[in-house]
Amino acid sequence: MSAALETIGLVKRFGGIVATDNVSFRLEQGARHALIGPNGAGKTTFVNLLTGVLSPSSGQILLQGEDVTHLRSDLRVRRGLARTFQINQLFGEMTPLEALVLAVSERRGEGANCWRRIGASGIVPEVAEIAERFGLADVLGERTASLAYGKQRLLEIALAFACRPRVLLLDEPAAGVPEAERHDLVAAVAALPRDVSVLLIEHDMDLVFSYADRISVLVNGALLIEGPVETVAKDPRVREVYLGQVHPDQAYPDQAYPDQVHPDEAQHG
Repeated sequence: MSAALETIGLVKRFGGIVATDNVSFRLEQGARHALIGPNGAGKTTFVNLLTGVLSPSSGQILLQGEDVTHLRSDLRVRRGLARTFQINQLFGEMTPLEALVLAVSERRGEGANCWRRIGASGIVPEVAEIAERFGLADVLGERTASLAYGKQRLLEIALAFACRPRVLLLDEPAAGVPEAERHDLVAAVAALPRDVSVLLIEHDMDLVFSYADRISVLVNGALLIEGPVETVAKDPRVREVYLGQVHPDQAYPDQAYPDQVHPDEAQHG
């Protein structure tokens, strides 16, 4: 069976800088796969290559077995590849209702006439279902800019989901979300249907270890290691990469790092 998403020898150069270094990667059908790495590892560049924001210097990108290496971003979306961003790309003056109606209408090819045909096209029930799934039903009529940040992040995931993706790339969905709002976001991500293959790009190791089945570690644009969560979590190279990166108050989960030295201890000897 073809991978949901695959790269073969993917390279991206910016002048003399190699930002993506011969990356061969597979996202299996229905996977819950995390991509992690320190700041500057090339994670966002890699995602921008996958989604067509950037063109690779060499290599291939396959979506459901189809070569999409040189396909425009919007055409990749139509073929089932959707993403969210580290910093949300929402229209602050729109309401979640307006944004979701527009997203569903565009997917159906009805964007220009979405409000005229809204009552007859079945858009309203679909929007209501998406809003309920992502905890947005009670804020559908509010300005997006006035929403709590956690709700804004949920709206961005909901808009990507409205495209009916087969592959969903979540670029640091928990970034900047206050602790009090994180539960709803994590629950919504965990509840995504299994027919959607998910690649999670994330710094929050608690979220990574609780969500992912498989982890790839990117360092200096190249894959350092890839495998099941337990294997990657115990790899000494991963510990070396992350030990100096973790805030002293943020210990790794005990089940993932049973013999991990706490960063406080590392700093004191």
